[in-house]
Amino acid sequence: MPEANRHIRSILRALIGATLGLVLGLVLGACSGGDFGRTRADMRSDDMHRWLGAEATSSIGLRPSQFQLTDEERQLRDLAYPMIEPPLSRPAWKSVFGDYKALPSPWRQKIVFDRTMYGRTLIDEPHRSHSSRYAQLIEDVRNDITRFEPFFASAIRVIDLDRKRDASMTRVSALSPRERDDAVARMQENSLIVQWVQRCLEQRVSSYRWALERLVIQAPDGMAADADRLIGELAAQTANPPVAGQPPYGRAVVSKG
Repeated sequence: MPEANRHIRSILRALIGATLGLVLGLVLGACSGGDFGRTRADMRSDDMHRWLGAEATSSIGLRPSQFQLTDEERQLRDLAYPMIEPPLSRPAWKSVFGDYKALPSPWRQKIVFDRTMYGRTLIDEPHRSHSSRYAQLIEDVRNDITRFEPFFASAIRVIDLDRKRDASMTRVSALSPRERDDAVARMQENSLIVQWVQRCLEQRVSSYRWALERLVIQAPDGMAADADRLIGELAAQTANPPVAGQPPYGRAVVSKG
């Protein structure tokens, strides 16, 4: 009997050791995931968001440019992605492990935008209290406000350079049809990315307002005033962006002011 007990204890120790090893591996794997749902560093590359331009142009039947991205164009795409990816679109476990995927452009999507999806996800997900739901909403809106200025500052620089590119093409010696097509395609890409972000911001404002209205009905809280103020600030910025995207091509985006 003692021998049998020792055998059982050794088996239990082995199982516990294996379980601890698995948990440790998962924790270490999570450490390689980015903070706040960002993609793991080992999954990143300089041109990881290059697909945004190709997705935008191909979705409306245009050919993507074969030119390499400039530093400014690369930054525009990097800043655009978190404004395009819907908030709360990743399950918590995927955020921990830095899940990343390409998203269909609005011109390709056939499903009508559902302004209730964000709010229903926010309310349905387990939270310790309704205050934490308000806090999540406030954080999501504040993140968009924080991202707004850097993105549109980048967009202004890119569009200004595209104007110069457009003007210079008539003076380029022996410009081949392929070079011209790639230059035009790149300007189209840049314009459509700005349009894409603008459309997503308008949708987010609508979603945030729907979510706040439902939270106020279900659990009135003083935090609602802060959320309403921030949503109003984001709505004002979205309604009057520094640059406004228009259908391609040429000077498809115009500066204001």
